[in-house]
Amino acid sequence: MWTEKYNKLTREFIFADFLEALRFTNRVGRAAEKLGHHPEIYLTWGLVKIETTTHEAGNKITQKDRDLANIIDKIK
Repeated sequence: MWTEKYNKLTREFIFADFLEALRFTNRVGRAAEKLGHHPEIYLTWGLVKIETTTHEAGNKITQKDRDLANIIDKIK
């Protein structure tokens, strides 16, 4: 579930291992590139944390962030 904190949408995804987490991260990266909206991604063994905010809107959550979150949810 996505949470709103400090003007960012944030969610953590848990995976069985590093390679599975990396594959997911790469799919998120391709989707973000298509959308033209790039999140902050933290990747470690079995965990991917994603935060998104819209910098050009003064670091606020916008529809771009919600759209990206919905796309990411479909990737998982």
